[in-house]
Amino acid sequence: MDRREFTASLVAGGCAGMCVDLTLFPLDTIKTRLQSQQGFSKAGGLRGIYAGVPSAAIGSFPNAAAFFVTYESAKSLLGTAVSPHMAPVTHMLAASLGEIVACLIRVPTEVVKQRTQACPSTNTYQVLLSTLRAEGFKGLYRGYSSTVLREIPFSLVQFPLWEYLKSLWSCRQGHTLYSWQAAVCGAFAGGVAALVTTPLDVAKTRIMLAKAGTSTANGSLPLVLGEVWRSQGVTGLFAGSIPRMTAISLGGFIFLGAYEKVRRTMLS
Repeated sequence: MDRREFTASLVAGGCAGMCVDLTLFPLDTIKTRLQSQQGFSKAGGLRGIYAGVPSAAIGSFPNAAAFFVTYESAKSLLGTAVSPHMAPVTHMLAASLGEIVACLIRVPTEVVKQRTQACPSTNTYQVLLSTLRAEGFKGLYRGYSSTVLREIPFSLVQFPLWEYLKSLWSCRQGHTLYSWQAAVCGAFAGGVAALVTTPLDVAKTRIMLAKAGTSTANGSLPLVLGEVWRSQGVTGLFAGSIPRMTAISLGGFIFLGAYEKVRRTMLS
């Protein structure tokens, strides 16, 4: 990947991330409160639907930019080393690497954002300070492993499916897809990936929102999934799946469509 492509991926990824995170923030708040251990109403219901938005606004550009720079770089490097028939594997590996890097930025902003969403009487700055006082800098990375373990399966589904649908549609019509067509493929791929990874998202949310020192806060992903299964069954594991699927389908349309549009414009 040359410098021009690097810059295009950086800017396009960052712009796409900001567009989707800020546009769909209310759905993300509803999803977080549905998944909260205290329940939707006690977590705020429909009040303060934009609680935590400063954290999302600060983190969205660098988070998405880091993902796409890593994704495109890894895809470029791996693409020269493997045959075209192995393209889905290349996309899976590139997306996984992208998520590991992006989560270094995403997790601290996600911790502050979700705690503010689940307690709308506070604000982003107060939550940040209380987290640092109670748990130190390490507290901002609580749930890092569970977030990575959620994001990698998500990307293993979303990105190969997105690339495959783009390739299939492009072959059918005989030319490169328009940005809106790439966005439609992104919406479908995102919705499918969102549904199958909802239980992992529920566990990640519970770990991030739990009080410091509790078994849930210190728990592993399988342990928290087991707790949710025993207390609430399948309903609990898929709590928030509708707003999550809706947000990620719309997000996939905006995110991947905007990314394609900005990147092509910068490279043309």
